[in-house]
Amino acid sequence: MYNVELLSDRIARTSLQRRRNKEAERQERIFNDKVRTIGVDKEELDMQVKEKKEREAAEKDKQNAQDADVLHNSKVACLLHSRQVKEKHAMEKAIVSYRHQCQPPWSQREFDLNDPDRCRKTDLGDAQMMLPGLVGEDPDSKSRKQRQREQLREWLLQQQSEQAAERHQRKVEEQRYDQSRVEMDNKALQLQSLDTEKRKAAVIATKEYNLAKIETKRRHCQVEERNDEGNREDTMNHLLTGVDAEPTLSVVGVPGLCPSSDMRAPPESQQQIIQFQKYQIEEKKKMELEKKQEEQQHNRIRLDSARTALLMERQQARLNKQLRRHLDSTNVKLAETHKQQKPDIERGCIDDSFFSKFNTCSR
Repeated sequence: MYNVELLSDRIARTSLQRRRNKEAERQERIFNDKVRTIGVDKEELDMQVKEKKEREAAEKDKQNAQDADVLHNSKVACLLHSRQVKEKHAMEKAIVSYRHQCQPPWSQREFDLNDPDRCRKTDLGDAQMMLPGLVGEDPDSKSRKQRQREQLREWLLQQQSEQAAERHQRKVEEQRYDQSRVEMDNKALQLQSLDTEKRKAAVIATKEYNLAKIETKRRHCQVEERNDEGNREDTMNHLLTGVDAEPTLSVVGVPGLCPSSDMRAPPESQQQIIQFQKYQIEEKKKMELEKKQEEQQHNRIRLDSARTALLMERQQARLNKQLRRHLDSTNVKLAETHKQQKPDIERGCIDDSFFSKFNTCSR
């Protein structure tokens, strides 16, 4: 119904219009060939410098105002403090004057109420005189000081003896600690030597196993080479025998028939083949037997190595257990010694001698 414009909308519209006008002027200044400065907008830069100086001046004025406020507050605080000090002094002075005027000594409770003017009547010389034995005099001061000196000397001697005993006990504990540390170092060296020996034994066993395996492989290769050489020789002999016998067999034959084509070996070559096969069977059995023996030897070496390693591990565990037991016993002894060195009140052992230490003098 009514077109109501808010103040914020009006301010925003005004600022937006102002920015648009500035942008239009800037574009006209830049794109105008007569007015444009190539590379730099000098007027805009001058405007920026001016705005920066104005901001700095405003910040400086603000800082000066803050400094002035701080200085003013400091002066006010100093004045208030001085005023409080003066008021305090005046109050104390008034209190002292009131006591002098309204609270004289003869009106106090400590004086004789039947004779309030006794303080004025008493002379200064009489007031300072006191009977012997009253409060303020100590006729036995010399003997008391002598006893105090003796007691102080006894205390010093006792403290020196206690400090010496404590130093001796500390030295003994350090020696025990050094001895236990040396023993533990020796045990550690023994364990290290056992570990080194175990590793050496394992390395030696591995080396022997590898050497035995290499030797077995070498023998197996030699046997195979011998078998191959024997097979080649037998094959060559068989071939040579067949070549020599072939002309004879071809010549010998029934007249009118074709030459004989029977290529079977004669009985002597069959016997040689049978003997060679028997030799091969024996060699194979020997090889299997040697292989079995080598495997048994390898198994025996492996079992011996494992047994040795197990024994060394058990020995090391036993030594570790002994070292741990010794360390526990040493710790228990040190704890008991430390507990004995504590005062009786901390240990819970309090007897009549503890209470006799108190109320031994008047101080």
